[in-house]
Amino acid sequence: MAVYKTDLRDIYFNLCDFLEVHKNDENYEEADIKSIVGEFDKFVGNEVWPAREHGDREGVKFVDGKVVTPECFKSLNRKFFENGLYGIGYPEEIGGTPAPHSLTVGCLSLLTGANTAYSIFTELTRGAQNIFIKLGTDKQKEMFIPKMMSGQWSGTMCLTEAGAGSDVGNLRSTATPTGDGKYKISGVKLFVSAGENDIYENIVHLVLARTPGAPDGTRGISLFAVPKFRVNDDGSLGEFNDVCCNKIEEKMGIHASPTCELVFGENNNCIGEIIGNECEGMANMFLMMNEVRLYCGIQGDAQGNLVYQLTEQYARERTQFKTEIMNLPDVKRMLLKMRAQTRGMRALNLYTSDLFDREERGEDCSAEIALLTPICKAYCTDEGFNVSVDAIQVHGGYGYCSEYGIEQFARDSKVAAIYEGTNGVQALDFVTRKVLKDGGKALMNLAGKVSATISDPKCREWKEELGLLKISLEKTQDILEVYAGFARDKKMAPILGSSVDFLNYCARIIISWILLDHAIKAKGMLESADDGEEKKYLQSKIDDYKIYTHHYLAMNAGTFQTIRTFCDDWDQYEV
Repeated sequence: MAVYKTDLRDIYFNLCDFLEVHKNDENYEEADIKSIVGEFDKFVGNEVWPAREHGDREGVKFVDGKVVTPECFKSLNRKFFENGLYGIGYPEEIGGTPAPHSLTVGCLSLLTGANTAYSIFTELTRGAQNIFIKLGTDKQKEMFIPKMMSGQWSGTMCLTEAGAGSDVGNLRSTATPTGDGKYKISGVKLFVSAGENDIYENIVHLVLARTPGAPDGTRGISLFAVPKFRVNDDGSLGEFNDVCCNKIEEKMGIHASPTCELVFGENNNCIGEIIGNECEGMANMFLMMNEVRLYCGIQGDAQGNLVYQLTEQYARERTQFKTEIMNLPDVKRMLLKMRAQTRGMRALNLYTSDLFDREERGEDCSAEIALLTPICKAYCTDEGFNVSVDAIQVHGGYGYCSEYGIEQFARDSKVAAIYEGTNGVQALDFVTRKVLKDGGKALMNLAGKVSATISDPKCREWKEELGLLKISLEKTQDILEVYAGFARDKKMAPILGSSVDFLNYCARIIISWILLDHAIKAKGMLESADDGEEKKYLQSKIDDYKIYTHHYLAMNAGTFQTIRTFCDDWDQYEV
């Protein structure tokens, strides 16, 4: 198994040198941020990473209706909570450690990259807990939050049903009022991550269901808290709440995380409490869903960044043709592309996370957050998987075998492109709700930021790279005009059919822009750097921008042609 290694300098560059998180939070100095990330990374390297391969090999088992998780996860989870790592980013009054969102994401990316299967247990709990923080009644907050903060109880998200996957509005689960403010829940939910496990004492399921007489479709869906065991008035566990795991899925990856089919109310005795108001379930669930979708993007960049570090390490040690393979031109090409892509994805996710911090400080960043969230989810999960495939290629036969643990990255990372809304669904959301709905205003506002950076005199030396970025921006306007014409004629099929291409087109522009900003910053720092390793790192940031531009942004020329031709010729093709 490879030796765990993290590109901490690049995380520090994003948080401290570029985003300057410490200058916007009076509670943190630069040294504090580095200390928190560094200590978190030590825990990940010592405790989380070693459990990755063991957990994958042992997997989860379904025995007599119970899910048995890898033994190493139980002690790991206990240490994770005892060390206060789960509490990073939460307020002190509930037992947390307040931190900027971007700092929290930087830490969580380390956890996720090192052991995605384990991280799912904690991240879905964070998502569920955040719903109670934002929407829960005082009683619900008092009942659920302390137990989640302590690591005694976990949370899940239950949306998918047979025949109602991406089409959530077609769900059949019901919630019938009992007359005492509670509801009897009945239905079957599929693909529930960590839906049953032996790590936590209780599991609080967030369930979408329809109340009697509610409208059809998503407008008639409500959100309910349904614990595995009922909770007594004094906070202790009560009787079993008629939530049964029917089976767990046999999967390509994340073998140590159970993906469950849950049956609610098989004996007509499952009780839930509504969260928020009736028929507001989809809007309420999306408070969690948007966080989870960003977390999916983090899964892509985190696994991509770690697998690159392990691959570079291997390429420095592996000798062929009397030289280390990193010196072979084709391998060097792959390594440079992997580094530029993974650092670009990390930069995108941390930039987006920082927008949440800026929003809390009073800036209006909501439109940009909404625009970037589906890009983070879709682009980073697709490309994180592609980087994992390249890592296997660099390792050759050892990459295809399990000895170095590299093939597991490809198996574990692929699912992030599928769950929490497939990447095709993300692209539809991006084009229809985030671009066309406001006439392209949010996208053009972001394009204005890109144009402002291009005009910075500090980047004039990168003339060829800037030219590619300018052309992509200009062609964006052409695509929007084509889309607007089809939308006016109510011909949505060509737009929807090319939406994945357009999302990727925009993602490459945005990442190229952020890496350009990084290069400008690194260039200024390089002039005063006196340490050899620091100079090498700063030069690599400039190289990342140039490599990303010529290997990825350059793809936009072909993508533009594909979009235009595909839209114009849509009706000519049959499957």
